[in-house]
Amino acid sequence: MSVTTAISRPAVAAVVVVAAMTLAGCGVNAIPTYDEQAKAAWSDVLNQYQRRADLIPNLVETVKGIARQEQTVFTDVTEARSRATQMQIPADILTNPEAFARFQAAQGELGAALSRLIAITENYPDLKSNENFLALQSQLEGTENRIAVARRDYIEAVRLYNTELRTIPGRWWNAFLYGAEPMETFTIAAEDMEAPDVSFD
Repeated sequence: MSVTTAISRPAVAAVVVVAAMTLAGCGVNAIPTYDEQAKAAWSDVLNQYQRRADLIPNLVETVKGIARQEQTVFTDVTEARSRATQMQIPADILTNPEAFARFQAAQGELGAALSRLIAITENYPDLKSNENFLALQSQLEGTENRIAVARRDYIEAVRLYNTELRTIPGRWWNAFLYGAEPMETFTIAAEDMEAPDVSFD
């Protein structure tokens, strides 16, 4: 009887080890892995947007000192920043199309307002030589580049995650174990995709 017990313990241990290796090798961990990667990429997107929002008050104040008559632009930027930073981000934003669209719209509105602010500086030569403005403008340009990279990384992470949910064996594992929803990704507004009219007249 003790011989049978001694034989069955190693056999059971071997079966458990083989089963664990089989499960690990067949993609059961892919969905949680891709989920965590996408969430980490999303955190970087939020971090870069916050960095941009933090630069705006100093940029506005610097431009205000020289271009006082551009009050409408200052108000637009300030209000857009306020809407973007005060927006409540729900926990399910990555799988909630409406919430994700609202977030993207608020960030797009802020980006557009910032573009108008930077555009008016062309009318003020004093701004172009203001060291504080130049430093802030450089930081803002760097942040916009970081936002683009963070969004690209997030889009790629979501692509991997969503593909795993739609293909086998990930599709099966999701049905049996996780019940995960596809994640939302950034889109480009239709008006931004239109080629600008160029005239040489």
